[in-house]
Amino acid sequence: MRLVFLGTPQAAVPSLTALVGAGHEVKLVVTRPDRRRGRGSELMASPVKRAALDLGLRVGHSLSELDGLDVDRGVVVAYGAMIPAKLLDRVAMLNVHFSLLPRWRGAAPVERAILAGDLETGVSVMSLEPELDTGPVHLERRVVVGEKTASQLTAELAELGAAALIEVLGSPELLDHPRVQVGDVTYAEKLTKETFHLRTDMSVEELRRTVRLGRAFALVNGRRLRVDVVHVASRTAPPGTIELVEGEVVMGCADGAVVLDEVQPEGSRPMTAPAWWAGARLEMTTVAWA
Repeated sequence: MRLVFLGTPQAAVPSLTALVGAGHEVKLVVTRPDRRRGRGSELMASPVKRAALDLGLRVGHSLSELDGLDVDRGVVVAYGAMIPAKLLDRVAMLNVHFSLLPRWRGAAPVERAILAGDLETGVSVMSLEPELDTGPVHLERRVVVGEKTASQLTAELAELGAAALIEVLGSPELLDHPRVQVGDVTYAEKLTKETFHLRTDMSVEELRRTVRLGRAFALVNGRRLRVDVVHVASRTAPPGTIELVEGEVVMGCADGAVVLDEVQPEGSRPMTAPAWWAGARLEMTTVAWA
């Protein structure tokens, strides 16, 4: 099948690779423009662009490059922008979305599933419509959320979605007979800085879920401390405090406490929490966090 592929992050790469591996002709890959990253502000290509170039595919950065392109269908995986209705009228598109639609339509379905404590999530291969994630579903696949981090769950869903996409494209029955979405609609709002800010009124479970997103942080003595790995403490601590107790760094939450395992102080490298405590030269055995 002659296809155009729209995607940007690493999570979209397995689908692109699977399409080529399955023998589909990817006529064009459209991805978001190169961005400046890092201290040197060097222009960096998206993971999809790098993968496409490695595969010898033509790459573009604008939807206008689809004008006049003769393709059978488009495939969209985490492209990062809405597709105009006029383009969808001309090119039918499939979308690999990382949730069990209609739950978690929108920008951050994996993270919102974790924060909500969902027991399971999955991928939905749907027909794209101008409205946000409303299209009929051709195929869905489910996974258990468990204790997976957002990055682990996203990687698993990316592979699962790639396999589901190939299955849909290879089956006239699945391709021609999608089902209308059924169930309660929820929206996965975009993540903000405050999404990752740990709060003293969080329960142990809420805090652990936030840490599983990656980039969680608290403020200790006015400096940011990224919290990478925690586990439930066997002891309690007052909410809003961090204590060094028998070699463990214990953070007090609203209904209990967690042990900080791995952290990253502001301006430093990742390290164990006891190493951070020792290096911070904290004067007391208990400090406040916010």
